Amino acid sequence: MAIEVLLHPEAIEDFDALDGSGRKSIAKKIDALSENPLLGDPLGNKMGMDLTGFYRLYAARKKYRVVYRILKGRVEIIEIVGIGKRDKAEIYKLVSKRLQALKVKL
Repeated sequence: MAIEVLLHPEAIEDFDALDGSGRKSIAKKIDALSENPLLGDPLGNKMGMDLTGFYRLYAARKKYRVVYRILKGRVEIIEIVGIGKRDKAEIYKLVSKRLQALKVKL
């Protein structure tokens, strides 16, 4: 049974900004994620940013990271909050900034 995967509006922009091969690799990971929500590695405190409850998933030979969380309610939903290059934890900083802007309590 496939689980619904939603992309945060800014994660859609992240995805659209990727080159063709990056989008293809990320799309495959998102498809796999819809079948197994625990495919990624759990995150915790990264460089002073509390990302507890979030997961990371590598794509394109670890060139990119997808940061997501599992939302629970009546059905399980996966929300992808950010997609970015694996460069000095920049994606974690971006996700943390987005969460603060949305005033989402972790």
